[in-house]
Amino acid sequence: MTAVLPPSATTTGLRSARLLSRSEDGERLHALLWTAGPGRRMVSSAVLGGGIGERGWVLNAQVAHGYRRTDPDRHLAELAVEAGVEGLGVGLMTAADVSRHAHAQDGGAEAVVTAGVNVRGWAASPTEGTALPAQPGTINIIVALPVALTDAALVNAVATATEAKVQALLDTGHNCSGTPTDAVCVAAHTPVPGEDVHAFAGPRSLWGARLARAVHQAVRAAVPAR
Repeated sequence: MTAVLPPSATTTGLRSARLLSRSEDGERLHALLWTAGPGRRMVSSAVLGGGIGERGWVLNAQVAHGYRRTDPDRHLAELAVEAGVEGLGVGLMTAADVSRHAHAQDGGAEAVVTAGVNVRGWAASPTEGTALPAQPGTINIIVALPVALTDAALVNAVATATEAKVQALLDTGHNCSGTPTDAVCVAAHTPVPGEDVHAFAGPRSLWGARLARAVHQAVRAAVPAR
């Protein structure tokens, strides 16, 4: 991959994410790479690096519409190597144009969102057995917090980010809760001696509220209004 927008040395957090460019089957595709560095614990629903643990980077890779590979975790690992990152990280995938990502921040909480909403619906569908095959067109949410969270609070942060996403979708006129393949990644500090570790990240907690506002603003900016 080649860097299109090199990061400024003065930026921090998610604002330092780099936009990368690559070609696949003659199509120009992009990826957003955030090198978070050491001292980050992340929780994610991503196919690569999901779960809770120490992670050093997040790659949000655009793939072609009609994606047919059945090993997205291996594909993302290959793209991470191509992007020049090593060690454990998180890999997200989408058919949305990653170059049109949206960034928002609130009180130190940052969010970056890429959004594709062509395949969308409600999570609790009244019909079973008719779900569409999983496709990479999706809403990917990456959040960074400048504090440490307990495992429970990290999980709580994912729920809060999802609530804020749904609120933003409704605000932009989309009658849905998301797409079948939405993914979330929340990064917080690894706890160190003497640092407060926050036990809550719900929407009325200090950092949960900031996270929710940042995600809401970024989703609204990324999703076209109807």
